[in-house]
Amino acid sequence: MSSQAEATSSKAPLASRRVLLSIAAGLVVIAAIALDTTVVKIGSEHDVQVKSFSAPAFGAEQFPKTQADILKRAAPAAELLAAITADKAAASKKYGVATSVGPVIPVSFKGVVGERKGNMHVVKVEGLPEDIVVRVQTGPAINGTDLRDATGTIEFGQFKNQIEYQDAGSAINNEMKKQVLSAFDPATLTGKTVEITGVFKLINPKGWMVTPVKVNVQ
Repeated sequence: MSSQAEATSSKAPLASRRVLLSIAAGLVVIAAIALDTTVVKIGSEHDVQVKSFSAPAFGAEQFPKTQADILKRAAPAAELLAAITADKAAASKKYGVATSVGPVIPVSFKGVVGERKGNMHVVKVEGLPEDIVVRVQTGPAINGTDLRDATGTIEFGQFKNQIEYQDAGSAINNEMKKQVLSAFDPATLTGKTVEITGVFKLINPKGWMVTPVKVNVQ
């Protein structure tokens, strides 16, 4: 055998060994990746899609609960006024849910709708004196977080950050608009008799800004 043939013969096993080593190294890498990979089932507790906050979904789920709670606890406006006049602190504790600004109080009343100013209507409520001004938010914009705070069951700690907490309040307001305010045209309310249940934040005892959860236009 020539020296050239011998050299070729000796290189063949070496090349084979290199190929085998490369394959083995590749298998080791693949195995390592497999061991470090966690399979996440869609819909499981580890699925990040499940954990993402959806404000519209939250509002749609929460508003009926909030509405039911307010309808159950709402006191007649005249009763509330008498209690607030006698002892504001005691009335706040009895009827309301405390917040950092003031208690959110559920109320029900019947009255005649007056003029519209911005996103609200003034309502002359039966049983209340002239110096008590009741304004009802009729949209399209609904301000504040009174509906979010009305039950005392929705807290900041349930959300990832302040933005989500704020969005939760807006979502409940938006759902209220869909389910309550969409049933009538606010521009046609003036002069009509209404029955309303809603909530207001007790800051000024003589000025109530009510966010409704039920409106019956007669």
